[in-house]
Amino acid sequence: MITDPIFYALAIPAVIILGLAKGGFAGVGVIAVPLMALAVSPVVAASVTLPILIVQDVVSVWAFRRTWDRKILILMLPSAAVGIFAGYALAAFVKPGAVELAIGAISLVFAIQRLWVERGGAVLAEPRPEGLPWRGVLAGVAAGFTSQISHAGGPPFQMYVLPKRLARDTFIGTSALFFAAVNWMKVPAYLALGQFTRGSLATSAVLLPVAIGSTWAGVWLVRRVPSERFYQVIYVLLILVGGKLAWDGAASLLR
Repeated sequence: MITDPIFYALAIPAVIILGLAKGGFAGVGVIAVPLMALAVSPVVAASVTLPILIVQDVVSVWAFRRTWDRKILILMLPSAAVGIFAGYALAAFVKPGAVELAIGAISLVFAIQRLWVERGGAVLAEPRPEGLPWRGVLAGVAAGFTSQISHAGGPPFQMYVLPKRLARDTFIGTSALFFAAVNWMKVPAYLALGQFTRGSLATSAVLLPVAIGSTWAGVWLVRRVPSERFYQVIYVLLILVGGKLAWDGAASLLR
């Protein structure tokens, strides 16, 4: 088990941020692994994080179990499985920094554009919610791939689902179910890559009480955000997350 106090000084805030993300403030959880990686290797940080995510998923899925969009999940989950397999197969060849830079840049452009449209009072919902399913397939592949590589599947998922303007709780519930399934899909790949160790699992177990408590806190907080403001909050968070990913990716590639 990791015993370095510096690690826990970073890991506890990281797990709290993960809890807020799982509670409904989608996207901010991508900051968790880079925070932990200031004290341990990114591989160790990712292996500690995955069991925590799986437990937090139980809380978020339970809290929003009655509000989710079946059609989105049927479209995106199979393609996410393809993305996860690709991430596993290409782990030795793909630079996480390049993935982070690309996803971060796309997220920034997308979120800024959507906020600009919203400020102008335009209709944000897709004119044909059932049309263009290939976008959902591509988003699912990208979400699975980036989630496998760096637990950063949120932005691709959001870029497809946010324009649909689902009800707040439906958006959160759909996101919770999607990533609960994705996180379980990643387990065989992590096992095959030898990323789970007794030490990493023991460290995850120590952090679980904070993980569960912060997820419930996130659920409590998000339900007090006015529905009409919820999407603006998520777009702003996506800008922050996109900027963080782009910065980390560029810094990694320039080393």
